[in-house]
Amino acid sequence: MLEKMLPIMSAEFDVVVVGSGPNGLAAAVTCARAGLSVLVLEANATIGGGTRSAALTLPGFVHDIGSAIHPLGAGSPFFNSLPLDRFGLEWIQPDIPLAHPLGDGMAAALHRSVGETADTLNDDGYRRLMQPLVRDWKNLADEFLRPMLHLPKNPFLLARFGAAALWPASVLAKALLKREESRALFAGMAAHSFLPLEAMASAAFGLVLGMAGHAVGWPLPRGGSQAIANALAGYLRELGGKIEVNQRIDKLEQLPNARAILLDVTPWQFVRMVGDRLPSRYRQRLERFRHGPGVLKLDYALSAPIPWMAEQCRRAGTVHVGGTLAEVAAGEREVAQGGHPERPFVLVAQQSLFDGTRAPRGQHTLWAYCHVPHGSAVDMSQRIEQQIERFAPGFRDCILARHRTAAADLEKSNANLIGGDINGGAANLVQLIARPVLSPTPYRTPLPGVYLCSSSTPPGGGVHGMCGYHAARAALHDMFRVA
Repeated sequence: MLEKMLPIMSAEFDVVVVGSGPNGLAAAVTCARAGLSVLVLEANATIGGGTRSAALTLPGFVHDIGSAIHPLGAGSPFFNSLPLDRFGLEWIQPDIPLAHPLGDGMAAALHRSVGETADTLNDDGYRRLMQPLVRDWKNLADEFLRPMLHLPKNPFLLARFGAAALWPASVLAKALLKREESRALFAGMAAHSFLPLEAMASAAFGLVLGMAGHAVGWPLPRGGSQAIANALAGYLRELGGKIEVNQRIDKLEQLPNARAILLDVTPWQFVRMVGDRLPSRYRQRLERFRHGPGVLKLDYALSAPIPWMAEQCRRAGTVHVGGTLAEVAAGEREVAQGGHPERPFVLVAQQSLFDGTRAPRGQHTLWAYCHVPHGSAVDMSQRIEQQIERFAPGFRDCILARHRTAAADLEKSNANLIGGDINGGAANLVQLIARPVLSPTPYRTPLPGVYLCSSSTPPGGGVHGMCGYHAARAALHDMFRVA
């Protein structure tokens, strides 16, 4: 590896970024836009981190290795400031952003309109909860897509959001939503937190994803999530930035000389990279950083669309499979306690219904995962398929091929996914505020010129690039006196 890196090691750059996930690329683009020379080093043979696509099953089928549906990508203030469409990024909006089957051919659905959603749910409580938040989406997104410790531009608006967001999702749903369909829909969105639905602040995830669904949709990138990374990389290269793949960095000493180093890595990785160079208190805080549950992921090649009983599910880009609020809560609670539910909450994306580039004509892909305990090697494939079959009889008859990735395997393909944790660390209330440390600028480290920019920093998981953007802004301010 050192021999491969010798040509790079002789060069000097203003900024070196380790990792080409969406946050690493966002950090690189931010610095390159400021006129700095930037080098990105990626350990894998392809760029993208959690936004990669590949043929995992049969020829002609394109599967998203990591993320699939991107409400926060479409709503990202940083992504929306870039000309990513010039570099091939095209968002596709499914007919229905999200559906949640409940049996007997019934399903709850999130439509782009709050009014239509509330009407189809027959729940004015949903309207009263979501309408004011959706109306203020842009201002709210600017507040919560940054460190929690900041001087808010819209303090009263943020306080109103926080008053609901701090609730446990199960409590908020039962208190404010009147219909079982509404409660199940909200539970599925809140379960993206990987928290028990009885946990404080689990409601925040349901609110944010619901708001985003109404404000910007739950879109998918044409051609696969790789298109997001490719577009960011294309723009970075236009700005003069460089990217080198197959460059695994285990120690900072491997890096070329640079005035600033931005690391798209987790706190645990950072500790391993720098050893005893960190002050003991800071190092101990990083070592106490906690990762959340992992995922068991399945990718399918299908001979036909999933035969959902509910018509809404056949028109949705994303389907949450888990039944009622009580069922979803029970499954997530069991995972948090170290168990493997018989009826797991399953997240399904059916990109090929709306993107013909994903599969041969008449055939389809399916992307699905369920939550499992951290580092689990248990095969949940049969339980996932039973859950889908429960709401789509005949599903198994459509399967041409499947590809399974256990939580324990995810870290092998992407070192940031420790124990299969795809969110860069547990999103409990403590780590929402102190991520990874309690600071208005938690991207800074005690090492001069060294910054963390991964999803282990605010605002956390999701493909939005805001962790990288904020880290880069801190580096520009500190090291280059760029306001």
